[in-house]
Amino acid sequence: MITKQDKNKVRKKRHARVRSKITGTATRPRLNVFRSNKHISAQIIDDANGVTIVSASSLDKDLNLDSTGNVDAAVKVGELVAKRAVEKGLKSVVFDRGGYLYHGRIKALADAARENGLEF
Repeated sequence: MITKQDKNKVRKKRHARVRSKITGTATRPRLNVFRSNKHISAQIIDDANGVTIVSASSLDKDLNLDSTGNVDAAVKVGELVAKRAVEKGLKSVVFDRGGYLYHGRIKALADAARENGLEF
């Protein structure tokens, strides 16, 4: 039987493999996504300076979400992170899916971010 710890270990290995190829710069920062069972969050990170430029989460009070662990919440978080990034003058980012498969909540967040002005 595969445990949650085993799944997370495999995800972290996948994430390390992706991160060896992807880095965020000041001109094109990295959009990182973290997904848990109850919540989803996204950060736009400049790896060169080690600074988080913009972040959004399903825990944000601005969103007023009823349910935080579903596709609708991921769409709202994607919209919010994109709006905050555009306000800061960011257009282009590198997408870091965090070792998660690109479907479901991760895909919904990415699509919502693209529709609200981010390019990746």
